Formats: sequence, C-alpha cells, structure tokens
Amino acid sequence: MNFNRSKEGRLFMRKLSVALILVGFLIFLYPILRDWNADRQQDDLLKEAARIEAEAQQRTAQDNVAVHYKELSRILDEGEAPASTQEEQASYEEGSPIGIITISKLKLELPILEGATQSNMKNAAARVTGTAKLGEAGNAAIAAHRAHKTGRLFNRLNELTYGDEVIIKTEGRELIYRVDQISVVEPTDVSVLEGDPDEQIITLITCDPIYEATHRLIVQAEFVSD
Repeated sequence: MNFNRSKEGRLFMRKLSVALILVGFLIFLYPILRDWNADRQQDDLLKEAARIEAEAQQRTAQDNVAVHYKELSRILDEGEAPASTQEEQASYEEGSPIGIITISKLKLELPILEGATQSNMKNAAARVTGTAKLGEAGNAAIAAHRAHKTGRLFNRLNELTYGDEVIIKTEGRELIYRVDQISVVEPTDVSVLEGDPDEQIITLITCDPIYEATHRLIVQAEFVSD
C-alpha cells in the first residue's frame, strides 16, 4: 500500500510539475501573443484605412474626370466653331503638344494637346484631363471633333475596325495599339473612361453621327508594343 501511494505521489508531482511548467510557459507567452494580436489588429485597421482612402481618392478622381468629360461633351455638342469664331479664338492660348496620333488606315496624323478645351480641339486632338497620361498604365482618353470635312480631325473614325493599328508618339517613344472595342454610347456614359491600372489602353472619342450628334463614337485600343 505504501508503495502504491508513493508511486501515485510521484505521478501526481510529475503531473503538477508539467502543469506548472505549462502555466509558466503560458504566462511567458501571453504578452508575446497579446502584442502579436495587437499588431495584427493594427495592421488590419491600417489596411482597411488605406483601402477606404484609396476608394475616396478614386471617387475624387472619377468625379474630376466626370467634370472634364461633361465639359468635353458640351464642346462636342457644339461641334466645330464657324470660321469667324475660329478667328476670334485664335487669340486664345493653345496647349503645347504632348504627342502625335497616327492612324495610317485613315491617313490621319494629329498633334495631341493637353486638355480637351474648345481652343485645343480647334485643330488637334486632346487628352481628356484626369485620364491616364500617354504611355502610362490605365485609360488615356483622346478626343477630337468629328469634322464635316472628309479626313479632317476624327471625321473618318467610324471606318476603324477591330485589329486596326493606332500609333501614339510621345516623349521619344512610339507606342503601338490595336483596336479591340468599338461602340456608340450616350454622351453621359462616363464608363468609357474607366481603366485597369494593370493595363494600358487608349480611348478615342468623337461625336456620332456627324450631323446633329446625339451620341458618342468610342474606339478603344489596347497597347501592343513600343
């Protein structure tokens, strides 16, 4: 009997030692786990804050693009200014060229100016402010009047088909794009300016039809090479 009690006592003490070691280990581990959990929660909150901020910035950027697109729509609705008005506007300062758009199929070569203003679009294509810069990731929107004279500005843009080549020359680079989307949309459809930060596309915008335009002709082309 004494032997069994002694054996049980040793077993109990062994279990107690293990339990005490485990408790001690947990006491030692607790502040580490607490700090790890706090850091994890902080990191999660930081990511959430960054996501909310990014969404807010994106909404602001989209709002700004929408404003510029609304102004572009007004300019396209007005059409090309009559000759007398063009002469009056000659005193307005036009933007410096930021590139050249070439479409060999249409025998088209136009300077691209910064900002889709009436003055800039008088004799050139213009990048819509707020969209991606030429040669950078995203969606770079380029607008021009659908001139009444054959071959002038974006008059023949409707002749483009899928796979046609569009070349943008900017900052010493020659960027090649291929047409992959063609559509006619409402003047208020801002979705055509949406872009993927991992892709590089251009969106060509003009009015449709040529006379008494009620819609917008949209030609989008994806970057192929430079």
